[in-house]
Amino acid sequence: MKTFDWQRYFNPVLSELDAQGLQDWAEALREQFRHKFEEAPHGDLGRWLRALETLPRLPDILGQLNAPAVTLETAQALTEAEQQNLEAGLRGLMPWRKGPFRFFDTFIDTEWRSDWKWDRVAPHLSDLKGRQILDVGCGSGYHCWRMYGAGARRVIGIDPGLLFLFQFLAVKNYLGEVPVDLLPVRMEDLPTNLEIFDTTFSMGVLYHRRSPLDHLLELKSTLRRGGELVLETLVVDGPEGYSLMPEDRYGQMRNVWFLPSCDTLLRWLQRTGFRDARVVDVTETTTEEQRSTDWMRFNSLQNFLDPEDPSRTVEGYPGPKRATIIATKP
Repeated sequence: MKTFDWQRYFNPVLSELDAQGLQDWAEALREQFRHKFEEAPHGDLGRWLRALETLPRLPDILGQLNAPAVTLETAQALTEAEQQNLEAGLRGLMPWRKGPFRFFDTFIDTEWRSDWKWDRVAPHLSDLKGRQILDVGCGSGYHCWRMYGAGARRVIGIDPGLLFLFQFLAVKNYLGEVPVDLLPVRMEDLPTNLEIFDTTFSMGVLYHRRSPLDHLLELKSTLRRGGELVLETLVVDGPEGYSLMPEDRYGQMRNVWFLPSCDTLLRWLQRTGFRDARVVDVTETTTEEQRSTDWMRFNSLQNFLDPEDPSRTVEGYPGPKRATIIATKP
């Protein structure tokens, strides 16, 4: 099996954590990566590495990170062989769920139109220029690139899914030493009371947590005083105090625990010590925003809704509606 030179990829961000006085966290990450990539590597690791290595090396790459599709450009057109290798490498990293991306002349139409979410969230954010940002559950890092494109000084995304890491590296290998990194770890792997981030995003995570209040407390502990939380999650209609807990699955997902009303969510944020919490957007998820594509060929939202009543899931629950809440750590 091919081995992943994880030190090559992670040493810059680990050295930066060392320089910020976070040597304990950096050392814990080194141990986690050593175990993940050397002692107990994922069975698909070799395949993903081969896909990554198939991508052609190209000179003078420019990134357009403030457009709906995170885009890589080069002045010189790709040769036919380079284009074929690019397509083969990117196909080897399927399924692509969060995006879209444009690698030169190849457009990756991902399952999610994550740019729509960004367009809903971005107008309500504090200016990201110069901020250090954490993106929890970042997937392939699409929003990390958009945050950097909006002027962030440093972006760290975390997501334990290793395929997401290699999709992220497909972009980063072309852009070089930019201060954007994806760490393949879970939220609970972060140190307590980290308190180094100016903005922390948690989008599409809260409903996967058995204890949503603990997740909010974990998020708060990542923020410096005055830092901003950007929380996006599934919600349902109802009064304060109401929350839906599915009997088993929700939209065919097993790991869905609590879907609160917006007023309940605001109360949770108040009880966990945030201030100035406000709902800035509520949007129903449609089959135009989440759908199967040539780059994600598995079932998607249209398969998870009741065909007789698409306003409800196949289990009979209210269809997916997502709210974005912004709050401040005092």
